[in-house]
Amino acid sequence: MNRLIFKLPLLFTLTALFLLHSTLVQSNPSEEPAGISARRTADFVHGVIEAGRTTYSKTIVDRLGKSGSLKTTENWKQENTLPLPAQFLMMSSHMSNQRGIGMRYRLMSLWPINPKNVPPSQTEKRGLKQVAQNPDQPFTWVVQKNGVWFYEAIYPDKAVVESCVSCHNQHPKSPKTDFKIGDVMGGIVIDLPLGRRFNKKPSDHFLFPPEVVADYVHSILESNRAVYAKHIVERLESRKILSASEHWEQNHALMLPAQFLMNTSRLIREQGLGLNFQLISLWPINMKNSPDNKFEQMGLETVDYHPIRPYTGRIKIGRKQFFQSIYADLAVSPACVECHNAHPKSPKRDFKLLDVMGGVVVTLPIR
Repeated sequence: MNRLIFKLPLLFTLTALFLLHSTLVQSNPSEEPAGISARRTADFVHGVIEAGRTTYSKTIVDRLGKSGSLKTTENWKQENTLPLPAQFLMMSSHMSNQRGIGMRYRLMSLWPINPKNVPPSQTEKRGLKQVAQNPDQPFTWVVQKNGVWFYEAIYPDKAVVESCVSCHNQHPKSPKTDFKIGDVMGGIVIDLPLGRRFNKKPSDHFLFPPEVVADYVHSILESNRAVYAKHIVERLESRKILSASEHWEQNHALMLPAQFLMNTSRLIREQGLGLNFQLISLWPINMKNSPDNKFEQMGLETVDYHPIRPYTGRIKIGRKQFFQSIYADLAVSPACVECHNAHPKSPKRDFKLLDVMGGVVVTLPIR
């Protein structure tokens, strides 16, 4: 397992080196846009973060807590419990931030339990105050750090389950102890690199290549799944506390890592951003996950032999254009391998850890 932990960051670092041809372009008002706007990119990034955290909070933490199957505590490693939703998000952000793709995200609060989450600047402090008062709109600005320009955005961090509220209200280090479910507890801060060139102004139209935005989305998805697989499924199964099951709802069990991703996909679609992703495979257990067209078939065949680079293309549905990127879907957990190799409907039963099991298709609206 230690070899797996070290191989995954290396794989994503190599992916970043191949794919970060991400020089930002500033649009000329007289030209047709050549990418996805910074604000829309930030919305996509936040949408994926929020969907992953909600999946963990509601289908894992809240469900298992209410059924009495497993508690959620701050000292989850020592107590053999579940991490808090904020801890899950922080582990995911740490993993994604280490992949070297440029985009970074983190938690911050005006009332932090951990001093590391204090806003480091007056701008961020002002942004946290604004999203607390007006949670329907993110706070955005452009800033230069160490010679590099960034588009930054703060989105509200809300208490989505009871464990968020009870932890902060009962913690001895908490400066605020009257939170309720739905309250804004802080902010999710997203940093998008704009490069070193040009004099940036907040009114400029910063555009990101869709390939880069797809990388951002995929990095968060894979970080969420890796944290879930390693710190939830593998840890609890190895200690014989709780197992993952295909029929997780009926069995009061953990979701399989693939089911975690699919639930996140449903929540992303419900946000109405036009962003979507799905799992497909040349060897699906569920035939709904078979490739739908020649593009998906070719993409799966390509990433099976070249898993470092995604297979990309553009499609048109009606009058709308979309960018699609198919990433190799790796067997990141023993639970993935065991499920597919033992399932009676599986057409392939010799998977090993880190084998390509299929593809993750990220779809972005570009017009």
